[in-house]
Amino acid sequence: MSDFPSIQDLISQDESKPDAGPDATAGGKFKKKIGQITTKQKEFEVMKKAAQAGYQHIDLEHFPVSQQALMQVPQDVAERLQAVCFFATPEQVRVGAIDPDNQEVQDLLAAIQDRNHAEGALYQISERSLRHVIDLYAGLPVVKAVTKDISIKEEDLAKVQATVTDFNSLAELIRKATASDLMIYLLGAALKLNASDLHVEAENEGIVIRLRLDGILHKAAMLPKESYAKLVSRVKLVSSLKINITDKPQDGRFTIKLAEGDVDVRVSTMPTVYGESIVMRLLKQSRQGLTLDKIGLRGDAYTRLEREIERPNGMIITTGPTGSGKTTTLYAVMTLINKPGVKIITLEDPVEYRMEGVNQSQIDRSRDYTFAKGLRSILRQDPDIAMVGEIRDLETAEIAIQAALTGHLILSTIHTNSAAGAVPRFLSMGVKPFLLAPALNSVIGQRLVRRICSTCIAPMTLTDEEKSRVTGIIQAMPAAIRTEVEKKELIFYKGGGCESCNGIGYQGRIGIYEILTMDPELEQMVLAGQVSEYEIEQHAIAKGMVTMVQDGIIKALDKITSLEEVFRVIE
Repeated sequence: MSDFPSIQDLISQDESKPDAGPDATAGGKFKKKIGQITTKQKEFEVMKKAAQAGYQHIDLEHFPVSQQALMQVPQDVAERLQAVCFFATPEQVRVGAIDPDNQEVQDLLAAIQDRNHAEGALYQISERSLRHVIDLYAGLPVVKAVTKDISIKEEDLAKVQATVTDFNSLAELIRKATASDLMIYLLGAALKLNASDLHVEAENEGIVIRLRLDGILHKAAMLPKESYAKLVSRVKLVSSLKINITDKPQDGRFTIKLAEGDVDVRVSTMPTVYGESIVMRLLKQSRQGLTLDKIGLRGDAYTRLEREIERPNGMIITTGPTGSGKTTTLYAVMTLINKPGVKIITLEDPVEYRMEGVNQSQIDRSRDYTFAKGLRSILRQDPDIAMVGEIRDLETAEIAIQAALTGHLILSTIHTNSAAGAVPRFLSMGVKPFLLAPALNSVIGQRLVRRICSTCIAPMTLTDEEKSRVTGIIQAMPAAIRTEVEKKELIFYKGGGCESCNGIGYQGRIGIYEILTMDPELEQMVLAGQVSEYEIEQHAIAKGMVTMVQDGIIKALDKITSLEEVFRVIE
C-alpha cells in the first residue's frame, strides 16, 4: 500500500481547479481543503487498521445501501453495536462495523446469515461511513404492524365465567348470543372450563361445538345454522386465513390478550361434506409453577431423573404418543435447570409456552428452517442446554448425538410406546450404536391420566379379573416399592360425577412415568446393535425401573386417578 499524500501535495493539486461557490475565498478554500485532507487521512487510517486485522475495508459514503439491507439490523442495534448491514441479497449479506472483532457484532452477522440462509462477511468501516448509513434509516418507510389479536374485555369474560358452569349453561349462553358475540363467548367458555381444544364441526343435523377436556372430547352444545357462516368468517379473519377458500385446509393463529396472560390460539380448518370443520387449540402462555413433582414425577423416578439432569452432557429423551405430555415434561426439566449461569436454547414446532431466561426458536418448514438446520444454528450460539422439539430423522438425530458427546445436555422427544422402545427407534433411523450408547443418559416413557374429581370421589368395587391383574402388577414391582405398596389397603376410587366436573368424574390430568437410565450393561447391549425393546425393558426392570402401569397403580391407590383410567391409557 502506497504512502498517503502530504497536505502540501493535496493543496498543490487542488490549486489547478477553478473556484466555485461561497468557499472560493482563500480562507474558505483552505478550510475546505483541510477538511477534505483530514477526512481522507482518517479513512486511510481505517484502511490500514482493516489490513492489519485481516478485514476488507469499504467506504459507505458513496455506496448504494438498499432498504432491504438496512432492515436486516434495527437502528437501535446498529447504533449500540456500531455496525450496519450495507448489502443483502438472497445469497449474500455484508455487515460493516467499527470493531469487527466485537463478539456481539460477529453474533449479529451469524444471526443474519441464519435468518436469510445466506453467506456473509464482515467489513471494517469508519465512523464517517457509520454516520452516513445511520442517517439513511430516516428514509425507511414506517410500517405500522397490523395485529389481529383478540382483546376480550374483562366484563365480557366475567359474564361468561359467571354464566358458564357446565355444558348446559354454555348451550344456553350461545343460544342467546348474537353473531358478533358468539366467538368471544365460545372462547371465554373454553377458557373457563380449561379446555385444550375448541372444535366447531358441521354435521348433517347441525353445527356441533365440542370441547376437549383433560384429553377427552365432549359434545358441549349445538350452534344455530344461521350463525355458522359468520362464525367461520370471523375465525378466518382474525387467523389471517383466506375467507373465500373453503375447499382446502388452512392453518393460522391469533392471540387472546388477557390481564393474567396471553393465550395463543392455533387454528386449523378443513373442508368436509357438510361445511368447514374448525379446530382451535388454546395454549396458555403462563406456565408458572411447572415442576416435576406437580406433573406427577415422584419417588424413585424423580430421584433417577434429577440425577441425570445434573449431568453436564448427554441426552435426555421423552417418549410417548401425541398428547402424552412430553413437551410439558421437558418444560418442567428446563424450569429446574433454568439458572442465571446456564444458557438454554430451544427449537420447537411450535413454541407452545414462553419461558423467561430461555432463548426459544420456532422452526419454519416453508423457509427450509428445519430441526436439523436449526440445531446446527443453536450449537453456534454456545448453549449449555439445547431442547429440540422432536427427533424424527437421521440428520437431526446425528447432530443431537454429536452435540451430546461434545459437552452439551440435549433434551428432546421421540415417538415410541415405551422408554425401552427409544433405543430400537434410534437404531432403525440409522444411528450408529457406538455413538448412541455413550450419548444417551436416560429415556422417560410417559402417559397422561385424568385426576379423580375431589368433590365426587368414591370407592369402587373391583371384579375378580381386575383384582388378579392388579395383584400381578404389584408382585412385579421392585422389592422395596412392593413392600410399601402392600402396606396399603387395596381400595381404588372413581368419580361419581357432579356439577364441579360437569358430571365427568375427573378434573385435571397428571403423568404416569417410567425412567430408563443407561448403565454399563445396557451400553454393551446397545453396542451389540441387535437388542430388542423387550430385552431392554426386562433389563431395566431387573435394575429397579418402575413401569408406567406400576406407577399408575400406585397413583390409583393414592386416590389420584382411577384404575379404569390407568388401564385405558396403557392399553
